[in-house]
Amino acid sequence: MMAKTAIPRQAPGIDLSDYNLGELKGLLFEVGLAILERQRRDVAEARERIMTIARGTGLPAEKLLDGAAVLPRYRNPDDASQTWSGRGRQPKWVADALADGGTLDQLKF
Repeated sequence: MMAKTAIPRQAPGIDLSDYNLGELKGLLFEVGLAILERQRRDVAEARERIMTIARGTGLPAEKLLDGAAVLPRYRNPDDASQTWSGRGRQPKWVADALADGGTLDQLKF
């Protein structure tokens, strides 16, 4: 059985007992704004650190931050320039090949 941990009712060193309800709600609103601003700043700082590291290794930093490109797994046998990763909506040429009795395995490359 886990022991219960006491949760402090207020931040240490801050006496909120003299605040009325409106003032407490105002503080809550201000704290919410401060949290959002801190999150934005932390994300921006983390992004800059990642960009600095990526630049130092010669990697394309924007690609790293925007998500890794998914390599195609399937190719249109009639037009090699048309490929599909297997994610998302099937291109028309894939749907047509399947409708004609083909399989995805036949389109793999």
